[in-house]
Amino acid sequence: MSEFRVALRTFQARADQAARTARLTPQRYLLLVTIKGAPDGSGRMTASEVAERLHMPQTTVSDLVSRAQSTGLVRREPSEVDGRSAYLSLTDEGDLRLGICMAALEDDREELELALTAATSRMRSMGRPS
Repeated sequence: MSEFRVALRTFQARADQAARTARLTPQRYLLLVTIKGAPDGSGRMTASEVAERLHMPQTTVSDLVSRAQSTGLVRREPSEVDGRSAYLSLTDEGDLRLGICMAALEDDREELELALTAATSRMRSMGRPS
């Protein structure tokens, strides 16, 4: 597990650097990747869903969304079902900057996957649940 934790921390540091290269803060990168990776595949989520997935307070996410919206990275669309809610999605600029990050991290994602596979294999060989 130690090697996997090192690989995970290394990935995080590289992701932060990729975000800065794409003129994003690490927090905005995390927001964009979370919205784009919506579990239902729609590429949109509510602020409450983002807060739940990121384990962040709703007020923190709302502030983060407002700043991302003011810089043209995220848009809010009123919910057709619940007038109190809005869906967040990426603008073209947000998509572009996230794409830059994702391309920069391609090799790093593969390394992280290999580290997880190795750690899982070692845990199984030790007779412990993975």
